[in-house]
Formats: sequence, C-alpha cells, structure tokens
Amino acid sequence: MYTDPIADLLIRIKNAARARKSVVEVPYSKVKERILENLKNRQFIESFAVEKGARPQWKNLVITLNNSRRDIEVKRVSKPGQRIYIKSDELKKVNGGLGVAIVSTPKGIITGEEAKKMNLGGELICEVF
Repeated sequence: MYTDPIADLLIRIKNAARARKSVVEVPYSKVKERILENLKNRQFIESFAVEKGARPQWKNLVITLNNSRRDIEVKRVSKPGQRIYIKSDELKKVNGGLGVAIVSTPKGIITGEEAKKMNLGGELICEVF
C-alpha cells in the first residue's frame, strides 16, 4: 500500500522512460486518468488505455511512452502531508515553457497554461519537463 498514488504514477513513468521501456502499467483512478490526458496532450506520453485487471472491479492504466521523450523529469509539488495551493497570477512557466504544470482546479485537472487563461487557481499537483 502506498500513500501517494499520484507520485507513484509519475515515478513509474519516469523510471520506465529511463529504463527505455515502451509500456507502463499502473492501478486506475480518475485523477490519474486526467493527469495522463494532460500529459498526452503535451506529448510527454504517446497514449494510454484503461484495461480490466485480475478481478472485475480492478482496472489498470496501460501507458505507452513517447520514444522521443526519454529524459522526463518530474517534480511532485503538492503532497498528502503538505498541500500547495496557488493563485492564477502565481502560475509560472515550467522550464522556460518546455514543461507543464498540472493543476487541480474547480473546473477539473488542467495544465497551468489553461488555468492561467481561465483565471483559475487551485492545487499545484506536479511539474513535468
């Protein structure tokens, strides 16, 4: 049992990319699915799919990594022990615009750029570059 499933997702992706794996499998959750949608839109991953697990109620996310992105860096900002909330005007570019910030807002989990355009603040989940 792990206490931070989002950090587990991000580290599995980072480790698989560094080990030159093409596919990663992680336990399913809606939050993870929304984070992966944002990473897919920014082309950090190639695709992902939801598959049934060993039992009917269990699901897994099967993530196909982008072969051109083998040096993914991840910074988990908000943690279960210390939540970090940020206003829309405090959102900054990640790694000079090459990275992406993932923010949990009242409108859902979106990128930092989208949150800034919509003038929304929220919990800064992570930064990926």
